[in-house]
Amino acid sequence: MSGGAGSVRDRELGAFLRSRRERLTPAEVGLPGSARRRTPGLRREEVAELAGISGSWYAWLEQGRVRTSEQVLRSVARALRLDADETAHVLSFLEHAARDEHPPGWVSRNLLTLVEALAPNPAVVLDPHWDLLAWNSGYAALLTDPARLAPKQRNLLWLVFRWAPARTLLASWEPEARSLLGQFRAKAARHPEDGRYAEITAELLADPDAARWYGRRETSAFHPAVRHFRHPAAGDLRLRYVKLAAVDEPGHHLLAYLPDDPATQQALGALGAPGTPGP
Repeated sequence: MSGGAGSVRDRELGAFLRSRRERLTPAEVGLPGSARRRTPGLRREEVAELAGISGSWYAWLEQGRVRTSEQVLRSVARALRLDADETAHVLSFLEHAARDEHPPGWVSRNLLTLVEALAPNPAVVLDPHWDLLAWNSGYAALLTDPARLAPKQRNLLWLVFRWAPARTLLASWEPEARSLLGQFRAKAARHPEDGRYAEITAELLADPDAARWYGRRETSAFHPAVRHFRHPAAGDLRLRYVKLAAVDEPGHHLLAYLPDDPATQQALGALGAPGTPGP
């Protein structure tokens, strides 16, 4: 398909490809440089040649005027030296990959029971916007009780960027915040007409760090890892993030924080005791 201005999604994909083209140098892909080169990074026709497609087709792709196949997008990803997360982001714009579920804004009794049973290990249920739908006492003690927040603030992105204690609670706040923002940006880019994504994005862009990283079109994917927390009451905590998709509730995810060592396990038990202060 060609011609026309294309959809917002198509233009978002094109803008992402352009941003990655402009960060490459000819030397990085084995091409000769030139002192007279005015284009930042590679030229469109150079990317097209490296990807084995026509220059016109690649130009239309960046302009959001065409949709193409997985094979072509993989070729373009290789030409642009995209990493695994960036390649996955590009492929997510394929029509069959863009059909996301529309889960309800509530959690079933079964999933809620599981979340509560995981205490004192923190656990929370997230929807596709990273809104918090259900949480247990361990989660409230580790961060803050979402019930005390305004409904629009019950969101993992909001907690990381707009809730001030997060910057000291997370020992490696910057890399973890950037990773989470990259995951959110990758998802929001595929749903430009979704008002909730736009609402969260506007709130995040009020933070200078989030605005700077968002403008670079950084994307990332979820990877299991050990996170280090410095809790004012429980001390140092090392928690493994485990993210599970709810098969019977498509679009909902269970995020559990499991102790990575005996000291953390003991501290979580004490943290969940009545009267223990939060951050």
